[in-house]
Formats: sequence, structure tokens, C-alpha cells
Amino acid sequence: MKLGPRLSQVTKLVGWTMNKVMLGALVGAGLAIAALTLLEQRNEVFAQRISASAPGGGELFVFPTLTADKAQLLTVVDPRLQTLAVYQVELPTGKIKLLSVRAIRWDLQMTYLNNEKPLPQEIHALLEQR
Repeated sequence: MKLGPRLSQVTKLVGWTMNKVMLGALVGAGLAIAALTLLEQRNEVFAQRISASAPGGGELFVFPTLTADKAQLLTVVDPRLQTLAVYQVELPTGKIKLLSVRAIRWDLQMTYLNNEKPLPQEIHALLEQR
């Protein structure tokens, strides 16, 4: 009984099947990368700054962010008053809830908070030594 021709046929068949599997895996990986790229671009659109006129002639900046729980966060910044507000909008119902408001004037004047070493002063001192 000759096994040589049959064995080579099986080897060719297995090799051809493996090639199909590898091609399918590569195509699947390409599609996954393309889908992730499209999702990232979609999120970039939502991250764009929207500006609007505020009462008194000022300008507000609104930063929308989608959350995983079918809601949208709107971060509203008033640079004139140096105030930040965060709203949650339930997308299915349109219900709006104010989550927080904060005057950020003093926050922005801090040198550092919750930083790890090297601290800003240490970096500045190192750069001055050059």
C-alpha cells in the first residue's frame, strides 16, 4: 500500500486550509482595526469644542462627551467668570441634570496638586542649571 501520494495530498490540503485560516484572520484583524479607527474618529467629533454666546456678551465653551450609560455629559466653561459646570443629559428622555459647578479661578493659580516627583519647581531648577 502506497501512502506517499495520499500523504502529500493531505499535506497540501492542510496547507491550503491553513492559508485560508490565516487569510481570514488577517482580514478579520483589518476589519477590527478599521472599525476601531472609525469609532475613535466618531468620538473626536464629540470632543470638539463648541462655543456659544453667553448673556452679557461673553463666550461659553461647551465640551460634549458620550458616556456608556446612554447619557451625554456637557462641560460648560465660562472663561470670563472662570467657572466650570457639568450637566448630564439622558439621551432617551432629554432630561438635564446639573452635576456640579465650580469657580476655577483659584484652581488655575495653583502651582501643583496631586503631582508626583519631579515637582514643577524641581524641573524648573534642573532646567536653570543648564
